[in-house]
Amino acid sequence: MAASSGIDRIGPGDLTELVSDVGRAPLNVGAAIFFAGENLRDPTTLMAVLTERLVGIRRLRQCLIEPALGLGRPYWIDDDHFDVDAHLSQVRCPDPGDRDAALTLAVDAVTRPLSRSRPLWRAVLVTDIADPNGHTALVMVLHHVLADGIGGLAILAHLVDGMDSTPSMREQRTSGQPSARELLYDNVIGRLHTLRRAPRAVARLPAAWAELGRGAGGRAPRCSLNAPTGVRRAVGTVEVELGTVRRAGRRWDATVDDVLLVAVGGALGTILHGRGEFPPDLVISVPVSARTVDTSGQLGNRVGVMPVRVPLDGTPEGRLVSVSRATRLQKTNVRGLSAELLGPVFRALAAAGMFRRFVDRQRRVNSFLSDLPGPSSTIAVADAPVTSIVPLIVSTGNVAVAFAALSYAGTLTVAVVVDPDVAPEVRDLTEAVREQFRSIVASAQ
Repeated sequence: MAASSGIDRIGPGDLTELVSDVGRAPLNVGAAIFFAGENLRDPTTLMAVLTERLVGIRRLRQCLIEPALGLGRPYWIDDDHFDVDAHLSQVRCPDPGDRDAALTLAVDAVTRPLSRSRPLWRAVLVTDIADPNGHTALVMVLHHVLADGIGGLAILAHLVDGMDSTPSMREQRTSGQPSARELLYDNVIGRLHTLRRAPRAVARLPAAWAELGRGAGGRAPRCSLNAPTGVRRAVGTVEVELGTVRRAGRRWDATVDDVLLVAVGGALGTILHGRGEFPPDLVISVPVSARTVDTSGQLGNRVGVMPVRVPLDGTPEGRLVSVSRATRLQKTNVRGLSAELLGPVFRALAAAGMFRRFVDRQRRVNSFLSDLPGPSSTIAVADAPVTSIVPLIVSTGNVAVAFAALSYAGTLTVAVVVDPDVAPEVRDLTEAVREQFRSIVASAQ
């Protein structure tokens, strides 16, 4: 339908992300990509290569247009006034000039809103970092409507030396501004297609409900980490050897995701215990990608959610077995179907002007955990090797602590992202995550 009309509409998942951007902090995602290498003492070549490769991604040269009521979902068109200098900049690492200072700058870049009148991204090349394992960093920020985590990795793949696969942009025959008549016709055809697919969607609802846990356990426990969040964020990071985590999980028939859930859940429990709170478990929501091999290189959002009840009491192996059993029951043959249940609900709340009130008071989730499989071997950009990648997310509503994990070249990096006004214990949380990994690995030996 899009190919025949030439109008590049955003998908239902993209629309959900767009209308969900009502919090005090913007709904952006990002990453800090650290480089090492003597050739980076003068980053001119790296800056030039990044400019060329970023501009080569068509979606990063397109604006999102929201049509008048009745003319359908927003759509992408080429920005005739695109200026890469409005999106890509270079700065020296602020004092004290170390990795933590670079990450603080990265968090600031992620939490600043992106202009809706321009392509929805920014990138900052941070130089002169006093860290031999990464003295230059690229901070990449995207609005969530542009890409989910897998889509973000597709952009990264286009920046890497030796990769010539540009993320699919669903190229259209025309990139100009469509008329109101064309938009109306396209919207009517799209709605007819939706009606034709309705029986199939209804048949998939039981699987979508299963992915959501069939409502198991009711509401999430009340805790002080669930309070309306503000605009500020702080970050801490933990790095562990991926193979060690994978082997520990296999000892108890669990996945890396299961180990991550137990580790971050246990860390949250440690902080809550220090506050005098002792919930028996916490509900942590993880994204579930609906992408197939054919769609893995595309942008946009194709993801559902899977809330998992993580026990806080008992031994590490007991908690891991419990989480592994729960996630196996919730996983379905077709992943990400929960979006077909939640998306319409979220969009209806947004249309009624109630979405922010809902997320500020929700009682279904205590925290979020995102885990992405990054490149398995070392990559380079402009002959500068990438030493580490730190994923960054911005939680919304009343979730003050969120976790983002990404594996790269045998290392699993976990970013602990907090609202410091609700959860000032970012250092304690980071150390608690590290200690939870130690305990889980020790229990499997």
